[in-house]
Amino acid sequence: MLAQVSQVKRQIALLLVALMLAPSGFAQSSIDEKPNGFAMAGDLVVARPIGLVMTAVGGAAFIVSLPFTALAGSVSESAESLVLGPAKETFVRCLGCRVSGYSYKDVERRRQRKEENAEEAAAQEQ
Repeated sequence: MLAQVSQVKRQIALLLVALMLAPSGFAQSSIDEKPNGFAMAGDLVVARPIGLVMTAVGGAAFIVSLPFTALAGSVSESAESLVLGPAKETFVRCLGCRVSGYSYKDVERRRQRKEENAEEAAAQEQ
């Protein structure tokens, strides 16, 4: 009897460890920072137009529901979910990426070029 309880405890501990490690493994594999051309084309042709339509429909729904959400005191929540969420996915996400947000890759490249040009100019002056 005592051996069975010990075995059940080991199985529960193993299950808990597996459950804790699984989400981190899925999260690492789902982020795609360097999308391929097929993902970019699909995003441009399918996802962006759908996002644009969802932003417009959400804006219309927000305006229609504004009196009710204002009385309830939840204008910011409805604006976030009906307008800003779809707009963020449509306009802020890089082409082909799955995660929305600015990547700042262009800003970093521009900064590197300016530094390289400044170094070249300093080397030519000497």
